[in-house]
Amino acid sequence: MNRVLITKRKQKIQGIAAALAVLFWPSISQAHLVNTGLGPIYDGISHLAMSPDDLLTTLALALLAGLSGARAGQKVLFFLPPIWLLGGLFGLRMEQEVSVPLFSILSFLVTGALVALDRRPPLLLILILTFGFGFLHGYLNGTAMAARADGGFLALFGISVAIFVLVALIAALVVSLRKQWARIAVRVAGSWITAIGLLMLGWTYRSMG
Repeated sequence: MNRVLITKRKQKIQGIAAALAVLFWPSISQAHLVNTGLGPIYDGISHLAMSPDDLLTTLALALLAGLSGARAGQKVLFFLPPIWLLGGLFGLRMEQEVSVPLFSILSFLVTGALVALDRRPPLLLILILTFGFGFLHGYLNGTAMAARADGGFLALFGISVAIFVLVALIAALVVSLRKQWARIAVRVAGSWITAIGLLMLGWTYRSMG
């Protein structure tokens, strides 16, 4: 009975995830800073929400940290935002925007796959992914904002604040999960992040061919 109930809930979650993937799938992906008219900090927050690769990487790292326990969640929470900001500061020094879509996609594809597997990777591996992917995405954000006349640092700060809040909420929620079906739901979310990564990877490869 419990297995049947878990299976039905898993199928329902997969259906919801599929619908959300279709709704939020971007027709055009741009790395340029979003202009909300509310100031650079809000521009940075909006940039994270409107950048699928940045958002999915943050979500995947938060889910992975939560599945790995409270200590991993705390480490990712306090390391990811400043590393992202540091990478952005390096990017601001560039004279033109840098784009490496392959690595951006691989960042959340790999992390999403680890979430789907739920193998509790070593804390060191989680920190390596956090530092590497956080610095990469921050750097790319910084190069996209390099042409901005003012507010580049504040926009990066806004992104970092949004990441801190997002990781805090998601990681804390996942850590608190005790029911088996709830952890399955998290793994399903990871599998969908991986699936989106594979689709985007195929689309990028096709565009480059």
